[in-house]
Amino acid sequence: ALLARVFVFFAYPTTISGDEVWVSGIEKIDGVYQGAMYGWAHGLFDSLFGAFGWAQFGDGGLAAIDGYSGATPLALAAKGGWQAVTESYTNSQMLWGVIPGSIGETSKPLIIAGALYLIVTGVASWRIMLSMLIGAIVTAMGFNAWGATPFMEVPWLYQFYMGSFFFAMAFMATDPVTAASTPRGKLIYGFLAGMIGMIIRVINPAYPEGWMLAILFMNVFAPLIDHYVLQANMSRRAKRAKAVA
Repeated sequence: ALLARVFVFFAYPTTISGDEVWVSGIEKIDGVYQGAMYGWAHGLFDSLFGAFGWAQFGDGGLAAIDGYSGATPLALAAKGGWQAVTESYTNSQMLWGVIPGSIGETSKPLIIAGALYLIVTGVASWRIMLSMLIGAIVTAMGFNAWGATPFMEVPWLYQFYMGSFFFAMAFMATDPVTAASTPRGKLIYGFLAGMIGMIIRVINPAYPEGWMLAILFMNVFAPLIDHYVLQANMSRRAKRAKAVA
């Protein structure tokens, strides 16, 4: 229950992502055409002055917007590399999540704080988080060395300013039901999830992010990973027992 609450809190922020804007108290501009009793010009300019001249700022209020359209840092990086990203957003904006983007693309420091809390309380596995981070870093460094596209040329460190990696690492990959359960299996599971997610992000243009698909893919193979880890442990113990005998 605690993990679910934290997941929902970080996945669906209330105001940090700009889902509320200040709008005028004027709901509509009517009177573009008035009857002969008041005159056409009288009705037209009364409405315009009321909306743009006489309306007080205090008459407005917070109202939810239906949607927001804008280029995300990941979309900019895919087309123009890191330079295109920095022309529209600062590092601070991306770090704190004051940007448009996919679910979980919010405040990185707060997500890390939540991850540390889950580790301390024993809810989430540090092995999965650490190995997933290492897998993503290794893959990002490989892409940066290759440099075949502007997105690949993005320095590996800046890959983590963008996107929802930390959210996926802390609250999605560590699900105790679907993740690997053995200690070594968790390391393998996390490393492959980080590697596959970074590959999908950089190479596949059909997805704005690759972490959810990568984690779902690894969830399928988690039982198989645990199986082979247990088989390897049993084989090693059997050989050790024969050597002692």
